[in-house]
Amino acid sequence: MSTRIYLPLTSTGLAALVAEARIDGPLQAHAVTEALAEEWPEGDQEEWEYAALAAAADTSWTLRTSADTPRRHVLAVDVADDAVTPAASDDVTAVNLSHEVVWKNIGALHMDTEDLAGAPTQDGYDPELAWFATQEIADLS
Repeated sequence: MSTRIYLPLTSTGLAALVAEARIDGPLQAHAVTEALAEEWPEGDQEEWEYAALAAAADTSWTLRTSADTPRRHVLAVDVADDAVTPAASDDVTAVNLSHEVVWKNIGALHMDTEDLAGAPTQDGYDPELAWFATQEIADLS
């Protein structure tokens, strides 16, 4: 069985992924967790997935350095269930991934299509992330 995780990245992290075709673990990510489902019992799988993606996008924004573009980058990755454990965090979507991410397990990239002027949720501004297939990722780094 596998679990879909949402791995927050920066533009430099994305460039490293393209160059190496992998990201060394362990890693912190976001996913649909039992805690999320318990906290939001009226939600469904699609809503929980979107919540995990949004949390990863928020994390991506906080990981940026001056060398990074002002965009959020989130990889959707399928990993073995036993490689994911809940993280000690107030965020119910936060998980730890015990191993590396390899290219063949990446499902898609979610990314802002334009530079953001400020924090995405400031002043109610929170643009949707665009979806990119794996074969498009190299052209985006």
